[in-house]
Amino acid sequence: MSALLNEKCAACRRDSPLVTEADIQELKPQVPDWTLVNRDGIQRLERVFAVKNFVDALRFTNSIGALAEAEGHHPAILTEWGRVTVTLWTHKIRGLHRNDFIMAAKIDSLLSAYDG
Repeated sequence: MSALLNEKCAACRRDSPLVTEADIQELKPQVPDWTLVNRDGIQRLERVFAVKNFVDALRFTNSIGALAEAEGHHPAILTEWGRVTVTLWTHKIRGLHRNDFIMAAKIDSLLSAYDG
């Protein structure tokens, strides 16, 4: 179990620091199924989750939404038949923050109820 599950997302400001390469080396192994991607010059975490069908994809999406509201940290979510793609980054700082890794770990913990 990831130690990140016990953390809470902290409110970010525009001057909050991006994670460093050293931070990524520490945090990424705790969310091994997530991929680091760069889109529009912004580093992000992304994962495609396989679920059984569209109903489970919707339920999983709604679970992620409830978690995002509770944490105050909101991902981009693409819901399709049999899969949900989640992309995390901190909009205010245009890149990755520790919060993104916390959310990734917490989203991973939701998957067992929908595992395809």
